[in-house]
Amino acid sequence: MPLYRSCIIIYIFFILSGVAGCSSGTATERTYASKGHTVEIVGSHGNYKLYRHGKPYFIKGAAGYKYFDRVKAYGGNSIRVWHTDEAERILDEAHANGLTVTLGLWLPREVDGFNYYDKKMVAQQKEEIREIVLKYKDHPALLMWGIGNELYSESANVKVWDAVNGIAEMIHELDPNHPTTTTVMNVPLKDVNLIAERCPALDVLSINSFGAMHNLREELAKTDWKGPYIISEFGARGYWEAFYTEWLAPIEQTSSEKATYSKERYERTVAADSGQCLGSYVFMWGSKQETTPTWFSLIADSGEETQLVHVMHELWTGKKNDKNEAPYVAYLTLNDKHAIDNVYLKPGEPATASIYAFDPEGKPLRLQWEVLPEAKPADGNMGKEVKPTPVKGVLQQVDGHKISLTPKQEGAYRLFVYLYDGDGNVATANFPYFVKR
Repeated sequence: MPLYRSCIIIYIFFILSGVAGCSSGTATERTYASKGHTVEIVGSHGNYKLYRHGKPYFIKGAAGYKYFDRVKAYGGNSIRVWHTDEAERILDEAHANGLTVTLGLWLPREVDGFNYYDKKMVAQQKEEIREIVLKYKDHPALLMWGIGNELYSESANVKVWDAVNGIAEMIHELDPNHPTTTTVMNVPLKDVNLIAERCPALDVLSINSFGAMHNLREELAKTDWKGPYIISEFGARGYWEAFYTEWLAPIEQTSSEKATYSKERYERTVAADSGQCLGSYVFMWGSKQETTPTWFSLIADSGEETQLVHVMHELWTGKKNDKNEAPYVAYLTLNDKHAIDNVYLKPGEPATASIYAFDPEGKPLRLQWEVLPEAKPADGNMGKEVKPTPVKGVLQQVDGHKISLTPKQEGAYRLFVYLYDGDGNVATANFPYFVKR
């Protein structure tokens, strides 16, 4: 539970009762004492620990809505979801696999038509969340409540954070057994400071961070937040952080690059900061169309696993992966050029793509190629993206790890290749190109 409402109140409480609250210093210095709750945070700045049923519980988690059995099998212990759709199924399935759930309580943004200055709307939202909390608060798989997801984009409106804090206070009254958190992307200084100031009822800060995770600890140290944190999403370099072509198509890493990239950032932040970081959730455990169908997808629609799944197995267990390795992809070229070279093709003019890859066990790989038009969500909402329909009649002859293609219509496209080893693993790569006369 949070242990202060304001620095003055907590200071008095601390002096009179000896129960940990706001430390001598700024209002953002937090000390959490054990109260014997089902899930609780104990300790002070630089020495926080999450406990579940009285035992230390470091989050080894995955963000996603399926394949929970694999999380358990590979050494993970928790699932994160960002809304309560199918909450009962998720909680039940997680519990059946010995996993916990950080259950997201979705809050709309002002761009979605919600007005946080409208007291009636805020009250109605709070009442709806009350019913959800009452429904699931005693589920044995519940770990903590996630209030909103990346609301920081509207944090200039302090009423957003007042609403978040009001919900956190309500949750603690209804359910003292599970901590509360909210999520930001990276460490926006102003926004995190506002959360530290206006959301004293939050127990932990959740941070979605991908490419910027390499210096997250240094950036967080500059803020007023002195409580514990969770890396609530991490993985491949984000499309907003990628190198871009001249026509503003982000260049995606290969699945092999994503595995190495994510491991380095995990070891630099999550594994190295056990005194303030309570754990993490890799993103995304399953498949998701976001800019491309492969950008954040750790597991293919047909169930095959990428190399990053095996990396998480090693990170979660501390043991070398003993499973059949996923194929390794070095790079993909088009007309002997790389994506950063800004490749333009002409309609009707043949081109050749080559994938440089191999199977660690030496088995022959099955290659699947497809061309998709560059994805652009109509309403700007990446969460509502649908995979584009593959372009027909462009791909021609396959020759081992090479394929010829003849573009037809002008526009921005992307060539994809999926490499299957026949043992449940897949590697991916893609190449953005532009067709013009």
